[in-house]
Amino acid sequence: MAEKQNIRSLELDVLKTFFTENGEKAFRAKQVFEWLWKKQATTFDEMTNLSVGTRELLNNHFEINPVTIAEKQVSNDKTIKNAFRLHDGKITEGVLIPTPKRMTACISSQVGCSLSCAFCATGKLDRLRNIDAEEIFDQVALIKKQAEEHYQTPLSNIVYMGMGEPLLNYKNVLKSVELITSPEGLGMSPKRITVSTAGIAKMIKQLGDDEVKFNLALSLHAATDSKRSEIMPINESNSLDALSEALIYFHEKTGSRVTFEYIIFKDFNDTLEDAKDLAAFAKAVPCKINIIEYNPIDEPQFQQADPEKTDKFAAFLENTFNLIVNVRRSRGKDIDAACGQLANKNKAAV
Repeated sequence: MAEKQNIRSLELDVLKTFFTENGEKAFRAKQVFEWLWKKQATTFDEMTNLSVGTRELLNNHFEINPVTIAEKQVSNDKTIKNAFRLHDGKITEGVLIPTPKRMTACISSQVGCSLSCAFCATGKLDRLRNIDAEEIFDQVALIKKQAEEHYQTPLSNIVYMGMGEPLLNYKNVLKSVELITSPEGLGMSPKRITVSTAGIAKMIKQLGDDEVKFNLALSLHAATDSKRSEIMPINESNSLDALSEALIYFHEKTGSRVTFEYIIFKDFNDTLEDAKDLAAFAKAVPCKINIIEYNPIDEPQFQQADPEKTDKFAAFLENTFNLIVNVRRSRGKDIDAACGQLANKNKAAV
């Protein structure tokens, strides 16, 4: 027998053709799509409004390949970290971050990462493969279910800030957003979704050309080329000037405000002079700035900035330059679920 196809990689029209060629009504395709995306069925036997014969036909030709939770850890602050097992056995991670105002899913776009940012645990891993659109969708669906079951609260936000560089998996990331926002899928607003990039100028412009409706965040972390290249090798081929030009283009095309993420490190990028550099870069486009507390990853090169200095840094940006600034305190640190800590340390990945 021929190898079974992943049914969730097919477009609706292709599935309609399959049914008509096999003597079935074309509308069966829409029924199957509803089971796959709206109801998140993981087997064809769950599709109870299809006849036994139709389900058998599907079983003979297709597979669903759902993502499963291999391991779950709950932090003292109620953050939940998941080790997700993909259909080929590879493991990636996703996090549910509950706060009083929002319930956020932090999801991954790659197994591992190829960018080697010095401060990030994921950057120490090899990039094993891109994550398919339906596998990204599954991460969101599983975390959404956790939010409802554990905290009786609906999922409010999605951030592509887990493992990997989303813009190096461009096609799958955009397709996953389409599935997540579709009324036939999870029906979430694209304004509730943020895609975070380490900074690939060409692909930021492509987002503008595609006139995406979701939010864009740039992991900046230093606002001079010399400092940024020291901690983020990608800056050597995507300079701050190139990124600034790309962000201006993106904003002109989409009208969207950009978020700058800035992990603040002790004695590296935490002075008021650094804040001035950040303000000079940020003024290119309408934006907000998230100052992020550093989370240790057994890397002696970096230490967490003093909290008072962090607050002074943020206040200086707000008061002197009239910028919108949020200080993000870390969550899930005790289970290595905080920003920059996803490194497949769980038992499932061993």
